[in-house]
Formats: sequence, structure tokens, C-alpha cells
Amino acid sequence: MRTVALTKESTKDILENLLKRSPNNYGKFESAVDEILHKVKTEGDSALFAYTKEFDKTEITADTIKVTEEEIKEAYEAVDPALIDVIRKALVNIRSYHEKQRQNSWFTSETNGTMLGQKVTALERVGVYVPGGKAVYPSSVLMNIVPAKVAGVDQIVMTTPPGKDVKVNPSTLVAAKEAGADEIYKVGGAQAIGALAYGTESIPKVDKIVGPGNIFVALAKKAVYGYVSIDSIAGPSEILVLADETANPRYVAADLLSQAEHDELASAILITTSKELAAKVSKEVDGFVKILSRKEIIRKSLDNFGYILIAEDMDEAIEAANAIASEHMEIVTANPFEVMMKVRNAGAIFIGENSSEPLGDYFAGPNHVLPTNGTAKFFSALSVDDFVKKSSIVYYSREALRKIHTDIEQFATSEQLTAHANSIAVRFEDEEQ
Repeated sequence: MRTVALTKESTKDILENLLKRSPNNYGKFESAVDEILHKVKTEGDSALFAYTKEFDKTEITADTIKVTEEEIKEAYEAVDPALIDVIRKALVNIRSYHEKQRQNSWFTSETNGTMLGQKVTALERVGVYVPGGKAVYPSSVLMNIVPAKVAGVDQIVMTTPPGKDVKVNPSTLVAAKEAGADEIYKVGGAQAIGALAYGTESIPKVDKIVGPGNIFVALAKKAVYGYVSIDSIAGPSEILVLADETANPRYVAADLLSQAEHDELASAILITTSKELAAKVSKEVDGFVKILSRKEIIRKSLDNFGYILIAEDMDEAIEAANAIASEHMEIVTANPFEVMMKVRNAGAIFIGENSSEPLGDYFAGPNHVLPTNGTAKFFSALSVDDFVKKSSIVYYSREALRKIHTDIEQFATSEQLTAHANSIAVRFEDEEQ
């Protein structure tokens, strides 16, 4: 891996390089996505069937677009029982973690005749997009469905592209069933996002769309935002490891590669205060790459977006890490909890040498749908909060309003909104005479 001395200039260059991967920079695909969305909006199912034939090389109809209970039963028979057992164990952890995020409605009343509050209501219908194609991720199925289920969403609608045999990957179906999906449809790509956003004859319109996908899916989600809510416009995966001389170089190298294997645009960065560790990690990376199954993807990822940065001290390392704001951050130092307290920007933080990133991807419980491309500076992990909305509650008795009505009228009048002022004043006009 390339090794660079950490300076403000090198950090700036790296940030500029990483931001090239943002979906916001893929404008050349937007016109194609807009055309797909328009056709789905105006033509409904017929557009879905045509695009599925064009892109997925298979034919679906109104009779076959929805996954049946028989297909789900076949999926359970096709999946290794040991994997089903692991999925169920992971679900326990994921559900338990997200249940702690639940918020309750609250109300406060005062003796002066006022009552204020906040009513928390789950979304009615949510769409979950699950990618197919290059790889299958049942773990992402769990991570997107469980918080919606815990939040109390009435209907969870999942879409995923079919294979050429008009079937959905069995492990995807099993994960969806175990997590609690209500309906599953065989459609993928931007056309699936359009169907969820606008509704078709077969697929109901939803209130929010969540889930990862390729650039066409990301741009489609961006385009339909406003018709529906979305979780985020996800970019390629990222990992940043903060380490000092106490870190195990073999562990660090393995963890960096765990994200580099996702795709050619993935980013893997080590920031360390130890030149000796940097050299050892680089050597371990070279050794691992030779034996790992996705070596070609890993090499391209590391060549384009892989770095080892050597800092003068841990404060400088933390400053750079906060500037990069990585999706995943591992802290492998002598005092990892002390370092963690200084970290402002990270999607998820993994502390200590036994808390490697895949632990969070699959099993620990926290959500692995995380902000990317520096958006951890202002976005959070997917959570129960993403599947609820909050309504303010206001009640004033006549006596309570009488005490402050002139204050409101003065405020409204100062903004030249006389109808606002009148809305309050009219209630006391008899008393003013």
C-alpha cells in the first residue's frame, strides 16, 4: 500500500480523491435514470416488465412479479440449515439493539392550562431495496427490515431483482421472511425505486425507501426524494483504522482488506503514529492479497483509494480521521476508549483488536447501513428513528391564551402578517369592546 506522511496538504488531496466516488458526481447517468422513472410513473407495470426483460434478461408478469409462499418455502429447503441458524442468532442481537432506540410519545401539562407534547408515529408503508447482481447480502436484508419492524411500520415492501430463472436468491428470501418483510417483489434497478416511489398496478406506493444499490439505484433514490423519503444516497464502502505501535499488523491488514474487497471504489485507510507498524501492515497486505478470492477487486481498490498515513502524534491522527469521516472506524491503540472520546465523525466505531468491522456487518447488533463519502459529519447509522415521524402537540385553555395573546399579536404584526395576528385577536374581540 502507498505510504504517505500525514500533512494538511496530503489530507486535503486524499479527501478530494475520496469524494470522486460520490454518487453526486455521476451526472452522466441521470438522464437515463430520469427516463426510467418517467416510464414507470406513466406506464406502471408494463414499464417494469419491459425493463426487467432488458436489464435482467428475464420475463415477469402480473402473475409472477410477487414472491409466493411456495417460493419462500422452496428457499428454506435450498438454504443450509446452519446459515438459517446463524441468521436467527444475528436477528436476536439486531432486534435487541434496535429495541433500545424506541422513542415514546410524551406530554407535559402545566397548572396554567397548557399542555405540550410530541406524538411519535411509525410510518405506514416502507420500501426496502435489496440488490442482486454481483453479490447477495442477506445481512443487509436484516439491517434494513429489523429497525422498521421494531419501529412499528404497518407494511414492509421489499423489491429485489430476479435471476434468469425468475427466482430470487434463496438466502435473500429466507432473511426477508425471518426479519418480517410483508411483501416481496421481483424487480430491481432504478425501475424498482420508481415503482416504490410512485406505485404501479402490482406494487404499492411507499412512504420511504431504504436499502443499498448500484449507481442507478442511488441516483433514482436521489431523484424521487420528495415524492417519498429515503435513508441516504449511499456511496462505496470505507474503512479507516487508527492505530499505534501496540496494534497487531496482521489484524490491521486483514481488517483493511475486509472493505477493499467490496468493489473497486471501496476505500481502506490506515492512520498510524508508528512507521514500523506501517511497514509491517503493508507487507501483510501484500501477503493476504495473493491468497484472497477477490484479489483483482482488492488490488484496484487499494491502488485507487488505499492509503497508509503516518502521523506525528495521535492528536494529528484523530484530526485527520475526523476530516475524512469514514463509514467504519477501528481504533486499535493503547488507550482506545480515550481516543474514541475525541472522535467526532464516524459512521460506526469499533474499539480494540477483537472488534473487527465484520463483527458489525453481521452479528453484533448495531446497524451496518452507515453514512459514506464524508457524510458521517452530519448523518447517522440507519435506526428506528428513520421509520417514525414526530408530531407536535399544542393545547392552550382560554385562560392560558388570554394571558399571552397580545404578545403573539405583536410578534405577528411585526412580521406584517396581520391575518396571523387576527387569528389570535378575534378570540378576544368581545372582551376588548
